[in-house]
Amino acid sequence: MTNWQDFSNRNMKKENTTFVGADGKLSLIDLTIPESFSGKLVVFIHGFMGFKDWGAWNLVQDYFLSLGFGFCKYNVSHNGCSTEDGVNFIDLVAFGKNNYSNEKADLSCALDWISEQLKPLPEIYVIGHSRGGGIVLLSHEDSRIKKVVTWAAISDVERRFPKGDELEKWKKEGVRIQKNGRTNQEMPMYYSLYEDFIENKEVLNIQKAAESISKPLLLIHGNDDTSVAITEGEELSKWSGVPLQIISGANHTFGSSHPWKELDLPPKLKEVCKLTAEFFLSSRL
Repeated sequence: MTNWQDFSNRNMKKENTTFVGADGKLSLIDLTIPESFSGKLVVFIHGFMGFKDWGAWNLVQDYFLSLGFGFCKYNVSHNGCSTEDGVNFIDLVAFGKNNYSNEKADLSCALDWISEQLKPLPEIYVIGHSRGGGIVLLSHEDSRIKKVVTWAAISDVERRFPKGDELEKWKKEGVRIQKNGRTNQEMPMYYSLYEDFIENKEVLNIQKAAESISKPLLLIHGNDDTSVAITEGEELSKWSGVPLQIISGANHTFGSSHPWKELDLPPKLKEVCKLTAEFFLSSRL
């Protein structure tokens, strides 16, 4: 049994270093191991139009570090940010080329990078927010992952796509525009996103993943979520047989917004962190 008090990587702090993600694309990653390290490492995956330093995610990191967890968060490789600028969507070509397979590959690549940094490898627990929640469910078979948590996760990839005439228009034009409500940018989404889904439909089946997961799973969703309806959380609960933890009055980001200038976590997000930490600290493996 590893004596984590003697762990040589205690007090490690790597911020805005890079890892090689999907298609060999470099992306930013943070890894912090506290002095009080317990041997448990949390890996956090952001959602659509997100990034690792969005909103209060840094305060989420601080919360888990204070409890002795290590913490890793990264930008998915094709989220539209760059290695020089990790918080602004300056690479819209990369954003347009993103797909769910890329993001699934990114998690595996991030775990590869962690495996190179930390020996022996700690127990790895993953948290995925929104689209990231779908990604952690799709990745649950990775043997390095010991526990899985979703925050306001999507339950289905296909329903994210247009249908009928709108789908045909997307196919014909090759690109459709998604308005970013925060930045007012027009974000391109190439038809290759849909083609990748069709090609990898079985691999990207979140229902199938939820039905087959055997690892400890925690599902959390706010009942005032207008971005990913709570019915999607209810679907994940039904398929996995795991009760849905409902945060009353919470929106999609549990009260956080970007930029987050407060020194403390939003109360609803702190409630989510507390539930998650209790799940991670429980003896279930």
